[in-house]
Amino acid sequence: MSHPIRTLEHRERLIAGLLWYGTWIAAAIVGAGLAMGLSGHGGLVVTKAGIALFILLPVTRVALMLALFVRERDFAYAAISALVLAIIVAGAVAGL
Repeated sequence: MSHPIRTLEHRERLIAGLLWYGTWIAAAIVGAGLAMGLSGHGGLVVTKAGIALFILLPVTRVALMLALFVRERDFAYAAISALVLAIIVAGAVAGL
């Protein structure tokens, strides 16, 4: 079994990487959409895709945490993550 501190550091690094790169990618997509809009080539769909990515980042974080907890056999936190993910999905479905 791996050392708990190393596992925690690895988990935090993965989550931070997801949020860091996801934010930069979403910002780049929004920027590209805005640039397309200013140049007269539309760009609304591209801008919406970037905004959707910003919205999906926290959901992806919870899904990543669920996968990490299951892999680490930390079933209490995996259950909590699954519950949070289920609530998010239920809210999205109810919103439709």
